[in-house]
Amino acid sequence: MEDSFSRQGGAILFDSGVEFAVRSPLATHVDLCLFDGQAEVRLPMERDGDIHRLFVDDLKPGARYGFRADGVYDPDKGFWFDPGKLLVDPYATELDRPFRHDARLSQFGTETADLVPKAIVRRHRPVKRQPPLFRKGGFIYEVAVRPFTMLHPEVPEAQRGTVAALAHPAIIAHLKRLGVDAVELMPITAWIDERHLPPLGLTNGWGYNPIAFMALDPRVVPGGVAELADTVAALRAEGIGVILDLVFNHTGESDRHGATLSLRGLDNLTAYRHHRGEPGHLVNDTGTGNTVACDHPHIRQMIVESLRHFVLHAGVDGFRFDLAPVLGRTADGFSRDSETLAAIHADEVLSDRVLIAEPWDIGPGGYQLGNFPQTFLEWNDRARDDLRRYWRGDARMTGALATALAGSSDIFQRDGANETRSVNFIAAHDGFTLHDLVAYEHKHNEANGEDNRDGHGENFSWNNGVEGETEGGAVLAGRRADLAALLGTLFAARGTVMLTAGDEGGRSQGGNNNAYCQDNAITWIDWSRLDDGLIAHTAFLSALRKRFDGLSAQSFFTGADGDVVWATAGGEPMTVADWEDEQGATLAMVIRTPDRETGRDTRLAILLNRAREGRRFRLPPSGRGWRLLSPAAATPVETVDADGRSVLFCVEL
Repeated sequence: MEDSFSRQGGAILFDSGVEFAVRSPLATHVDLCLFDGQAEVRLPMERDGDIHRLFVDDLKPGARYGFRADGVYDPDKGFWFDPGKLLVDPYATELDRPFRHDARLSQFGTETADLVPKAIVRRHRPVKRQPPLFRKGGFIYEVAVRPFTMLHPEVPEAQRGTVAALAHPAIIAHLKRLGVDAVELMPITAWIDERHLPPLGLTNGWGYNPIAFMALDPRVVPGGVAELADTVAALRAEGIGVILDLVFNHTGESDRHGATLSLRGLDNLTAYRHHRGEPGHLVNDTGTGNTVACDHPHIRQMIVESLRHFVLHAGVDGFRFDLAPVLGRTADGFSRDSETLAAIHADEVLSDRVLIAEPWDIGPGGYQLGNFPQTFLEWNDRARDDLRRYWRGDARMTGALATALAGSSDIFQRDGANETRSVNFIAAHDGFTLHDLVAYEHKHNEANGEDNRDGHGENFSWNNGVEGETEGGAVLAGRRADLAALLGTLFAARGTVMLTAGDEGGRSQGGNNNAYCQDNAITWIDWSRLDDGLIAHTAFLSALRKRFDGLSAQSFFTGADGDVVWATAGGEPMTVADWEDEQGATLAMVIRTPDRETGRDTRLAILLNRAREGRRFRLPPSGRGWRLLSPAAATPVETVDADGRSVLFCVEL
């Protein structure tokens, strides 16, 4: 018997058959629809309070099914019952095909069985529960499965674009070369294109528009849960954890003009948040047309059971939550003490999992950076912007740089916390790639078909003198130096590090900073064009974090016992005037840290020079001497000539 789901939903497999359950409290009746080829058999379900149930004798794994719910159709009152719509089980774990958008999905009375994927009855094998491999302070590698593997020359063509490809030896070798601690998979659960994309000839390639929270998308996980579990196991055997990026904040059913595919046709008033006293008016805290009512007990239960499913049957380390404030929203706004967040923490299967919040949405009080429970890591966009602005050359950014390098205590030390929860990143899937950050001053989203209106307008980017592609050697050299410096700064910052796949090698999206709808060469990584020297530099930086615990430590600096010293290029302690200097071209950060290579405590100096010209740094006095670290060697030094636009690391012997 499948034991991971509650009795409120799903297909529960017994030796003698299958019990189906679906919640639809306001439907007059619900039919279970079984499919054999194109033939459909409708079986009336029995009401059990708000739940409709039916046991089907002798039904075996592999059976395909859906639901039809009948009742009042009055969208102004929040009722969307339409027996013409085949509905996907919200507890489905496998589908027979991907979703595709069609106008019929939103037309009342129009038959949709030929369009809608059917859920598949499956018995998933449990995996051995093990503690997460990933630890705070580690290196997260953000991966969009299709773009990451579609053009990899060593991955078999039939496997490209799938989760299984991540277990290929060539992919694992790349991850290990970089020193990745966990891959964070952008959504792999079943999604549908936004309705404006098909007329433009575009498709959603990122998956942030889900329909079924537990069902894996056949385009990227054709082997279902078993494929995911096998890939997780293969990566885990190499010391690499897996984090799933999940979307519980909205669904692809969108606004009232959107499709009826699952929750809308079954339990709209429960599933989605509506304006108080206006059941026909959907709250849109997500910018996608609807907001999931995560505080409703039955939705809360479904979310928890979805997370449990991926731990129990795939063995994942944890989860990143898209627009995570929705998880903590109630009718009165966001609360870190919400019952839904508390339920995740309290669950015995989930209590030790890695939890990462994207701590903002567009609803009232939607910016919640630093306000999630202490068990959550949080994407730190403030540090992102400050690091960008520092290297762009903005005035008086030295203090903000130091704050970010020190773990953003101004954000995460609230309520007396003594550790950072910052996930530090300079680029992510949203926005410019790392390369495009230093090659474009303006977004170039023309390919998205919205006249370049979409995407963020303020990116704190620069182009090194020429907008976009160029063959100018000086411009290209400047961009490469900037990339190396940005990577050096990122890996020097306390907290957890996140890098998006391909950024280690200078991938470009041609200035497109909203490439969700470009499932093509714009987002697919061209492995032949990656900069191997930059990849080697990234691997070097990652190795430094593993060697020196002071880089990956989570505790805040106290200033006591010299745990951190901030100095000028001349080696003098920073003064107020130095911190407030408009140019602020240089900064030295010297930290005390264990050295895993030597087994003793030492000091590590991080030297940052954002000036275009070289600068000389004087290192602190040392009886043991200093060594300048590089991928090639460790060179004895007393002073260091830092090239323009560079970050260097020196260790005390």
